[in-house]
Amino acid sequence: MPTREITFGQALNEAHLAEMERDPKVIVFGENVSSQWREATKGLKERFGRERVRDAPITETAFIGAGVGAAIAGYRPVVELMLVDFGLVAMDQILNQFAKSTYMSGGAVSVPMTLRVLTGAGTSSGATHSESLHGLFAHMPGLKVVVPSNPYDAKGLLIASIRDPNPKIFMEHRLLYPTKGQVPKEPYEVPLGVANLVREGKDVTVVATSLMVQEAMKAADQLKGKVSVEVIDPRTLVPLDEETIVNSVKKTGRLVVVDEDYLHYGFSGEIVALAAERALKSLESPPIRVATPNIPLPFNPRLEKELLPSAEKIVAAVKRAVA
Repeated sequence: MPTREITFGQALNEAHLAEMERDPKVIVFGENVSSQWREATKGLKERFGRERVRDAPITETAFIGAGVGAAIAGYRPVVELMLVDFGLVAMDQILNQFAKSTYMSGGAVSVPMTLRVLTGAGTSSGATHSESLHGLFAHMPGLKVVVPSNPYDAKGLLIASIRDPNPKIFMEHRLLYPTKGQVPKEPYEVPLGVANLVREGKDVTVVATSLMVQEAMKAADQLKGKVSVEVIDPRTLVPLDEETIVNSVKKTGRLVVVDEDYLHYGFSGEIVALAAERALKSLESPPIRVATPNIPLPFNPRLEKELLPSAEKIVAAVKRAVA
């Protein structure tokens, strides 16, 4: 398919357009979805009308619950939560009603809803507006967790998520929105549960999520000629493409995991456990995690930057791994 360069936000917008034109059961609602400054949903209300695109009050429990009900009734809602932090007031709806209704009904109902959320720090927005939290949702059973890192994946993964019959939480880092990449104009799917081997290498495996994929690539560039770095983007945390990660660790013998979510009890620990369980004999050095310390994110931009993973911290971790 021929491609052209568009932003991460424009790719999400095209995914919405394509699926709403294909399937009249796809509806969109949430916080400010009809606003012109919301790039992912810009123009949808004008195109499809208020019956299919509607702003919701700032009552997360109510509109997420409405999305679950609409999905059970046969629609395919795409519900936008402005920030993942706001979802904490609706955890019963997300982790019980949304995630578990299919299981608790014995498969009698499905919940084909996609909950889109903005995540991530880097804008000096303070402790309650800057979190990632994908590890929290990946920990709970019943949810598929999607974390795109580039425009191509953003479009293909969102289309795949809308078409998938299961509950999904689709997590978009706010700093990725201006990122540009080559994206086909035609609709396409990027399969859920298939990792992306972003860069091949032979000395160390770096598994990175969301925005951290860019930081990992910067680190790999800085180490070029000194250390051969293999970079893997899981793309979805649930389902997780374990085989790609394990095979890479068996090849390189070293592992660095980079994640903006919190260090303790998070995704980075899950990947280290996976390597220990399935590739222990191949490891030539202890796995290393580069993640955000378990400290509320500060408002001060210099302090915030100090806590977050970065290319420089990844370079240091890789050097420790191969030393």
